[in-house]
Amino acid sequence: MNQQYYQAVVTMEQAGTDPEFVQGFQCGYLLIPEREEQRITSAYEAGYAAGKEHDLAAYKQWTQTRK
Repeated sequence: MNQQYYQAVVTMEQAGTDPEFVQGFQCGYLLIPEREEQRITSAYEAGYAAGKEHDLAAYKQWTQTRK
């Protein structure tokens, strides 16, 4: 698998990024068709768009700060 993709997903997961965003990113990056309309969330949609563009910084908007 692409090292850039792997590292991006690991970074997102360790940062506590919304899982919906991560799933969207994975699908967008790998050009997997989007989910059916009723299962799309705003986080998934943002992740999908970021994945398609290979935007590795967009996840920060979907990460909650850990205490």
